[in-house]
Amino acid sequence: MTEPESAGYDYDVVISGAGLAGSAAAILLARRGARVALLERRSDPGAYKVLCTHSLHAGAYPVLDELGLIPALEKAGAVRNEARWYTRWGWIEPRAAPKGPELPYAYNIRRSTLDPLIRSRAAETPGVDLLLGHRVTGLLGGAGRASGVCVSTPRGERQIRARLVVGADGKESAVAKFAGVPARSYENARFGYLAHFRGLPLPGGIGHTWFLEPDMAYAFPNDDGVTVIAVLPDKKRLPAFREDLEGSFLACVRALPDAPPIDSAERITKFIGVLDHPLLTREPTAPGVALIGDAALTGDPLWGVGCGWALQSAQWLARAVASTAAGRGDLDRSLAAYARTHRRRLSGYQYLAADFARARPFNPLERLMFSAAARDESMARHMHLFASRLIGPLRFLNPVALVKASAVNLGHRVATAVPTRTRSRVERRTGGGAVWRRRGRPSAPRA
Repeated sequence: MTEPESAGYDYDVVISGAGLAGSAAAILLARRGARVALLERRSDPGAYKVLCTHSLHAGAYPVLDELGLIPALEKAGAVRNEARWYTRWGWIEPRAAPKGPELPYAYNIRRSTLDPLIRSRAAETPGVDLLLGHRVTGLLGGAGRASGVCVSTPRGERQIRARLVVGADGKESAVAKFAGVPARSYENARFGYLAHFRGLPLPGGIGHTWFLEPDMAYAFPNDDGVTVIAVLPDKKRLPAFREDLEGSFLACVRALPDAPPIDSAERITKFIGVLDHPLLTREPTAPGVALIGDAALTGDPLWGVGCGWALQSAQWLARAVASTAAGRGDLDRSLAAYARTHRRRLSGYQYLAADFARARPFNPLERLMFSAAARDESMARHMHLFASRLIGPLRFLNPVALVKASAVNLGHRVATAVPTRTRSRVERRTGGGAVWRRRGRPSAPRA
């Protein structure tokens, strides 16, 4: 639907929520010629999201680059998020191929650093008005179409008219609620607690994730020498865990394979918990409305994808609707294009995440891929691309990758079976008193 320039709008776009998704969308839309009101219910420009993995996956790097944030992130001490993952088959440790390019990366950075940084960039962008202390209380419009918002401000109630209303206001999105966009909810059978520690070195200085089937844990190094550690056990363990929160948390970390030395570290935050975190999926658009970030899709925090998807969905929206939001073209058609992109890029990931959120052991396909990645460098790199959200589920599980994984595991079984057969023959000849060699050195039999 094309609107005349004289339609009487205060802005082309009004965005509810000045976190990662909202601030990124405001910058990208304004650079493309839209007039943007960026609303933030909190009055503090330094406000930030507390409960977060504090990780930006490599799939979001192009958005950070377009926003011009890479130099500022590096200056702020953001840590490139290389990682290794523990499985029952050992560690998956992605490394660049010999003579190949370095592995793709983005950053780990605390939201207390990142949120004020991107919000200030939005406020400095020509065409963006950052309005702090503005909370959306309703939508304007008729005939089932939004044409602005009602807001509560420190100076009282006001109305802001706009062609497009964007909900960047999180999983409990007020914009989605007022627009009548329902959420499909998937149960998460894990709970989680995290805390920040100083003086906690990690091997290689890189992130660690533990797949303990069904429990999970991760440790991510961040800016200013701070490491974020989270444990995500099965909800069946919650009653006992809460009886002694600190003791249970520390016991979980101490029990991890190659556990970080948590007892020698300084905890600098309280334990932050989420006891019930369902995965939510909403239609990303309604007439006159677009949803981005957690408002459109709330993933499982164990995967550390929320920050990256917030930035990516902001970019997809800006590319789709910037000109039509400014009155040049069919806005509904542009919103439909954004919705298609959002579903195509994220629905497959969400399907897999919702299935894994049932706190179950690995299924046969997961066993195939994870075990092969722990045994083969090329499969580890393939896993890295998927974990970085640079390839989707279909490319991750493509026939060539499945055949490769099967060949790796078959070769491993053959290789490990040979010493067993050799040992049996020697034991028959020596009566079990054979001298074994490991890594080329003799190992004397015990007395």
